[in-house]
Amino acid sequence: MEPIIKFSGSIVAIPLNNVDTDQIIPARYLKVTDKQGLGEAAFSDWRYNADGTPKPDFVLNKPEYQNANVLIGGHNFGCGSSREHAPWALIGAGFQAVISTYFADIFRNNSLKNGLLPIVVDEATQQQLVSLAQEDPSTTVSIDLENQTLILPDGRAVNFPIDSFSKHCLLNGIDQLGYLLGLDDDIKGYEHDHTARVHTTAG
Repeated sequence: MEPIIKFSGSIVAIPLNNVDTDQIIPARYLKVTDKQGLGEAAFSDWRYNADGTPKPDFVLNKPEYQNANVLIGGHNFGCGSSREHAPWALIGAGFQAVISTYFADIFRNNSLKNGLLPIVVDEATQQQLVSLAQEDPSTTVSIDLENQTLILPDGRAVNFPIDSFSKHCLLNGIDQLGYLLGLDDDIKGYEHDHTARVHTTAG
């Protein structure tokens, strides 16, 4: 995972409420265990015709949004079944963050574990961003994870919540396993200092 500290990005809006994980990445793509290529399948049923050709009116197919890396979603984004493929697909499609008024817990947790930043904002801010994205595709925002702020084009700073463990992992570009591996010296030190206890427990 790449560390997330500060970045700026163009925004694109899919402002529909209750977008579930099967819409983000349809179930037929869940057979794969490799993340490569999943970005092309993000929102596949909305994005492509039956013959596989892109639908020109779908926002992610429009040329002016091709470089967007911040997605503005509707309320309850990522509801439905648990699948890590959903954040994998969004990351593969070039997104570093998703902004919504509310995320389904499982999707939010899967995103945090895989390096996709879910940002919760109030409804007025979300609606402002949707309008800006639709009116001007060149609109950019800045995200400062260290200070937990989203900077809007007018300079207004909006704070967003994140738990301390997820924040630490994202800032350092590590997942849960990477965090544990970073404690290897501490674990070995404990085992060295408590040899009898470790051996007794192991037995």
